[in-house]
Order: sequence, then structure tokens, then C-alpha cells
Amino acid sequence: MSAAKDVVIGVDMGTTATKAVAFGVDGAMLASASQGYPLEEPHPGHAVQDPDLILGAVYQTVREVVAEVGADRVAGLSFSSAMHSLMALDAQLDPLTPVVTWADTRAAVQAERLRASASGLALHRRTGTPIHPMSPLVKLMWFREQEPRIRQQAAIWAGVKDWVLLRMCGALVMDHSLASCSGLMDIHRLRWDDEALSLAGIRAEQLPELVPTTTVLDALTEEAASATGLPLATPVVVGAGDGPLANVGVGAVQPGVAACSIGTSGALRVAVDRPAVDPRGGVFCYAITEDRWVIGGAINNGGVTLDWVRSEIAGGHDVSTVELLDAASTVPAGSGGLLMLPYLLSERAPHWSSISRGSYIGLTRAHRTEHLVRAAVEGVAMQLALVLQSMRAADLEVSEIRATGGVMKHPLWQQTLADAFGAPIGLLEGQEGSSYGAAILGMAALGLIESIDVAAQQLPVDTVVRPHPGDAAVYASLLPIFDELYDALLPTHTRLRRLAPSLPISF
Repeated sequence: MSAAKDVVIGVDMGTTATKAVAFGVDGAMLASASQGYPLEEPHPGHAVQDPDLILGAVYQTVREVVAEVGADRVAGLSFSSAMHSLMALDAQLDPLTPVVTWADTRAAVQAERLRASASGLALHRRTGTPIHPMSPLVKLMWFREQEPRIRQQAAIWAGVKDWVLLRMCGALVMDHSLASCSGLMDIHRLRWDDEALSLAGIRAEQLPELVPTTTVLDALTEEAASATGLPLATPVVVGAGDGPLANVGVGAVQPGVAACSIGTSGALRVAVDRPAVDPRGGVFCYAITEDRWVIGGAINNGGVTLDWVRSEIAGGHDVSTVELLDAASTVPAGSGGLLMLPYLLSERAPHWSSISRGSYIGLTRAHRTEHLVRAAVEGVAMQLALVLQSMRAADLEVSEIRATGGVMKHPLWQQTLADAFGAPIGLLEGQEGSSYGAAILGMAALGLIESIDVAAQQLPVDTVVRPHPGDAAVYASLLPIFDELYDALLPTHTRLRRLAPSLPISF
């Protein structure tokens, strides 16, 4: 008797590694493998990757997982991918460029120009993608202006997952989720946007075919079958972006349920049943499925902010992060009037500008290291509170917040986030994020489960952290000041940016 095909492998192609995880239909994790690759920065502002290394990592991790669970149990593969990637393909569909990642900021000038134009906000609201250097639309504008040779040679412009699926299944398709974060698709009509195409200087025929995230490609290429150890007839679910699938991965799939994650960076996204963007353009809107979307914002500076404070201000390797947080917990909320704008890596939501820089405001001789540490934690939490504010400005109901991420293990991060939000947060243990989200989406597409709503049943909240009324009131009074500082300092940061070439950090 043959084994039941009761396993789906979620493949999460991240910025620094690909992770493949095998899940049973009951949500149990059966096997896992991960392989990293470098993020190259060959020139200032460039952040690129070798697509062959990413494809190799997909093959390697899937092969390891298949060897552990058995190929005869695998019902299919389903994909998650880092968002906003772009690469040019020639007429033979081979890469002309490396993968230009979301972290690439070379198109900052084009982004600021488009944001300031009469059509910038309208484009954002129509495509769901903020006008920012991360956006493939803005990157295409950069290639149009700075690399005309590549633009002329390019037959196709695609994302890295599109190219991996082309190699694995022979189909050149882009799912609605990744298309909704490209700046090129009208999210209300699910078709390429004419104005965006004109700005990018490309034709619709130069982009992959648009398909739903639940689309099933029904065969592997011989190369992919040999490399993974799977049969040629193994179904592959196209999948979605890692941000939307992170909501699925923590069970935040019902309208009104938000997922907040803080790792190196951070994000807050709420599930909705139809696309929308707030009037000021403070949030993004990306697809999970045809009738489920996420609205929210990502921030560049999460746990990386505290890492910098520890290494550069608070003693480096001589003190642990836990010790720093424990000491900072003795400081009252508000850090004695000290605010940190945590824009060490510029910032995304809700202002969507690469110009901003980090700063401490209100520093006095009375402040100690623990104040600087607590202000860093509070700065990250208040930045996410601004994202929540923008979500509510879009008339979104946020009835529940589920929080995950490496930093959330410490009580100070947990409590500060709940207090800054002024709302309870639910904590989950043992979730696998986007790889689990991809697997759940795959199970739904393959008919193994009824819908992605099963994720909420399989991932109950373990602990609820409620805000302290007094501390929540402190953050409510500080948040408008924190928000105003961005605009107040923007002219200064703009002038400093112009001077940056003459002000090197090192010799």
C-alpha cells in the first residue's frame, strides 16, 4: 500500500536564507532545512543577490526535507518569497542582472521625485505599493535612466520567485501577492497598471503572466525533479509574498486580526477582505488570496536598533542584550523625556522615505545607559504605533494583535509594545512564520484543507500581555511629538544627505 500524500513543503525564500519546512495537514512540523546566501553590496545603495545561489538553496533545502519525510508522502510544494525583488532576463530567459532586493536604495532620487509628483499618491492608492526605493516600479525607473543598455537588452522583468518557478516548472508567472507589491499592478482590477508601465518604460508583455496565489503548476522540470528527489508530477503551488504569508503563519487571517513581528526589522499587518489604502498613503496593501489581503506597514529598524545600542554605546560584547533590557526595565516609561528616532537604516512605514536618519532627542547629562536602551525599545514600538495609527486612518478595524519575533521573548519588548499600542497583544510559541503560511496556502490550493482559515485554529494564542494604563497614557502623549519630529528634521536630513559624499564615515 502506498503512503498517503499528506505532507506539503513550504519553501520560504528569504533575504539571507531559504528555509524549507515539511508540514502535515494537522500543522505538525515534520522536517526542516535552511541554507544561507550573501546579500552583496557592491556599490553604495546597492543590495543584490546571485539568483543561482538562491535556486541552489531551494534545491538543497527541499532535497534534505524530502529525504527525511519521504518523497511518496509529499502532496506538493508551496512558495513564499521576499518581496519587491527585480531582475532582468534576456531573450533566452537567462539573468541579465543579479536580483535587486527590497533593501536596494539606489533608486532613492527617482522615489522622492515620484512621491512629490501629482500622480505619486494616486499610484500608491491604485497599486497598493508605497513610492519607495524598494518598489520594483521605482527600480525600473532607475534602470530606464541609468542603465539604458540593460533596459534595451531585457526581454522580461521578473521577481526572483518568478525565475525560480520558471526553472522548476517551466512557467513564467507572477502571483497577485508579489504583483501587488511591485507598484505595477492595479490591485482593484488585478491587471498591470498603464501609468505604472509608462513610468517604468516597459510593456505588459515584458512581465510574467498574472495568476492567483493558489495557482497549481502540475509538473516539475527534469532538472528540478532530479535536484529535489521528487517525482516529475509533483504539484507546485505558486504561493505569495513572505509578508502576507507571515500573517497566515501566525493565524492572523480573519479580518481585523493583525500580525506584528519584530526581528531585525519589523512589520504590522491586518487581514482584510478587500483592498484599500489610507488617504495619506501611510500603509501598503498586498494580496494573500483573491478575497484576503493584508494592509499595514514594514519598518526597517526593529531589533537591529538595540543591537547597535549594545555594540556601540552600552559595552559591546561585555554585556548581554538580556542584561541591558533588564536594566532598562528599571527606568520609567518615557525614558525621562528622551526620545530615539530609530532610523539607523532610514525608514519605511508610514512615511516611506529613504532620507530619514536616526537621532536621540532630549538627551541630558542626567540620562544613563539604561535610558538610552529603553528609548531605543520605545522608539521601535512607537514607530509601529504610527503604522497602527495609519491603518486605523484607512478605516480598518483592528480587533486583535498577534505578536511574534525574536525580540519578543523579553518582557520589556512585550510590555512596551502593548503600552505603545494601547491594546493587548497575544504571543504565540513555536510558529514557523512564512514557511508555515506557504504550506497552509498550498494545502488549501491542493484541497487538503478547507481554507487558510484553518491556520487560526491550529495556532492559538498562548499568552496575552495587556497594557498598563499609566504607561499607555505616557506613550499616547509622546506619540504626536515622536511623529512631528520626522517632518521637523526632514529638511536637516535632506541637507545632510546632499553633503554626504563630502562627509565620509571613515578614511
